[in-house]
Amino acid sequence: MNDKQVPIGSGFGARTTAVEVVAGLDLSRKCAVITGGHSGLGLETTRALAGAGARVIIGARNIDAARDAVAGIDGVQVERLDLSNLESVRRFAQRIVTAGRSIDILINSAGIMACPETRVGDGWEAQFATNHLGHFALVNSLWPALSRNARIVSVSSGGHQISGIRWDDLQFETGYDKWQAYGQSKTANALFALHLDRLARGVGIRAFSLHPGKILTPLQRYLSREEMVGAGWIDSNGNPIDPTFKTPSQGAATQLWAATSPQLEGMGGLYCEDCDVANRAFDGKPGGVSDHAVDPEQAERLWALSARLSGIDAFASPSMR
Repeated sequence: MNDKQVPIGSGFGARTTAVEVVAGLDLSRKCAVITGGHSGLGLETTRALAGAGARVIIGARNIDAARDAVAGIDGVQVERLDLSNLESVRRFAQRIVTAGRSIDILINSAGIMACPETRVGDGWEAQFATNHLGHFALVNSLWPALSRNARIVSVSSGGHQISGIRWDDLQFETGYDKWQAYGQSKTANALFALHLDRLARGVGIRAFSLHPGKILTPLQRYLSREEMVGAGWIDSNGNPIDPTFKTPSQGAATQLWAATSPQLEGMGGLYCEDCDVANRAFDGKPGGVSDHAVDPEQAERLWALSARLSGIDAFASPSMR
């Protein structure tokens, strides 16, 4: 088998910024949807997309805060979206579909990390539900609005290496571990992109997942300063001390690259990092994607499970395959 999960030599790297990725690109005829596009990496992504001419629709739970955050950025629209509530996801998608919008870029950027045990929906663990199921439902609900050369990008994390899919206890009913739950949800992001690409590439829609890098953003809202000091991320005054951490603009660069780069034409289903296709992970070497996050059989199994839990599957009809 020809393993395509290898770097392509993009010419970019870990310190590439969002603006550098889109430099020279004309996105004036593109419409992008981004979840969480008002905060952290999402905000940097929104700025870069809009700066390159794209129209951007942001899905945000707190629309007032989102509108304040993007005030002054031309071509940006904010709509209410709570990824932990599937009815909110359906209403968001229906507004876009009904308006007749054609979506060229869909970036699943929003997420939560290492939160206290929380149950949403039908008793689902919140990180799996928000990071994965909400985005699964969103993509499937937006299917009628996706242009037939669209790219769909799922923001995973190197944290996927913490845990594969816990098929025997998906919802942590036998005991909760916030990092295992986060790791499972990030593995789910990668597997989702893998199988989505398999299903959608026949009509020209491609999907990617990625690790943005380590960045201090509101994603760490559930972590105490003591935890981050203990992890070697910051000093006791809250200042970053880990030299591998990126700025928010550098962190946003890989999802922008996956969403817009001409270098990825004809490709899909790949996990990216540092603005390139990632290597497979090897023991003792940092980075890369673990085998369990790019396993096509697990990806297909997760898709079927997610369709059952969410009650939606745009590809259920044979004509959509």
